[in-house]
Amino acid sequence: MNSMQRKALLAVIIGSSVVFLDGSIVNLALPKMASSMHATFAGQQWVMDGYMLTLSALILLGGSLGDILGRKKVYMWGVLGFGISSVLCAVSPTIESLIAARLLQGIFGALMVPGALAIIDTNFSAEARGKAVGYWTAATSGITAAGPLIGGYILDVTSWRWIFLINIPLLILVVWIGVPSIKETRDKIKRHVDVVDAVLAMVSLGGITYGLIQGPNNGWDLTAIASLLFGLVATGLFMWFEHRRRDPMVPTRLFKSHNFTAANITTFAMYGGLGGFFFILTIYLQTVLHYSSLAAGLSALPVTILMIVFSGRAGALSSKFGPRWFMTIGPILAGLGILTMLPLHDGSTYIWNILPGIALFGIGLAATVAPLTTTVLASVKEEDSGIASAVNNAVSRVSGLLVVAVLGLFGAAHAYQFAVVLCGCLAIAAGLLSAALVRNVVPGRK
Repeated sequence: MNSMQRKALLAVIIGSSVVFLDGSIVNLALPKMASSMHATFAGQQWVMDGYMLTLSALILLGGSLGDILGRKKVYMWGVLGFGISSVLCAVSPTIESLIAARLLQGIFGALMVPGALAIIDTNFSAEARGKAVGYWTAATSGITAAGPLIGGYILDVTSWRWIFLINIPLLILVVWIGVPSIKETRDKIKRHVDVVDAVLAMVSLGGITYGLIQGPNNGWDLTAIASLLFGLVATGLFMWFEHRRRDPMVPTRLFKSHNFTAANITTFAMYGGLGGFFFILTIYLQTVLHYSSLAAGLSALPVTILMIVFSGRAGALSSKFGPRWFMTIGPILAGLGILTMLPLHDGSTYIWNILPGIALFGIGLAATVAPLTTTVLASVKEEDSGIASAVNNAVSRVSGLLVVAVLGLFGAAHAYQFAVVLCGCLAIAAGLLSAALVRNVVPGRK
């Protein structure tokens, strides 16, 4: 890895981390946001799901734009827009305006996330790619998990608005390092931007999300039910249009790769469990166990340490021995870790009731993420790297979006217990699906 590649890798690590941080830190800030803006549990769901909605719906379009217009160019557009929308979040006067700014953040995040992995895939050789992805995974996971420590401190000493303003210097650093070091790449085959299907994806996810969040909150009124039905119809139209397109936003040829299909099925289950669990745990620690924001952030520190120490190693070993057993054992351990925290109640201690589950979860996550990411990229041709990365990221975001949306299904009072059981079972299912579906292919593109 030469110096320019190291700088390019650093630029995509920092940029990706900012996008991921705006999930973990904002999650930590939800109780204080709700208090200062008088928001309900549904409002808190929307602050998270509004961001994930546009990120999930447009991430496929973002990957396609990178492949067509240039991966470096589109990534940098995302960096600029994400900075502007972060400022808008920071100055939002109401919960409604904050949700709107979060929707905007998700749009620009959709340009950055697939671009980051596509840049790694096209700026590194096949031999170095697994190691680079391992470094990216370890660094972004470590920074993302460490984010609540910084966010917790900020929330304890000043306004929650500052959690958005810390994005700005980091994004300026991305531009400064990335512009001269990232090599521009794009598809040689001429393609077009599929705006209609992107809109259908947005309507589909928006309708389903609105129905799932507002349904329990509004007593399943006609609006919530109609929204769900409208979203399901839009989903059907999206699939129909995609099937008929000569150049679809989601090329069906990708799913001819057995491992690509298997990895995305596993991703849906694993990341649904991950997203839903950390959403509810952070709220529960502060509202029921009376943790300060900093203490709630510190509770995830073992995950940070384990990801930093073991993710790169797991990525390198999976490139040598194949990904299947890493993707099997890892999610099962993570799921068991989640389930051990089901009995938490007011008076539970961190050392005896939380740390064992958090540590087990961290070990499982560290064993899973790099092998999973490498499997996705190794299962397609280089020219499809952007859209393949976008599909996988969309799957992970959609699963988290939907799981967070259903957590209020039985009312806010029962959300924690429901979330732990659902998310633990999803993670275990991800491991079992990997054992059944992933082919243990050792390096080389398929």
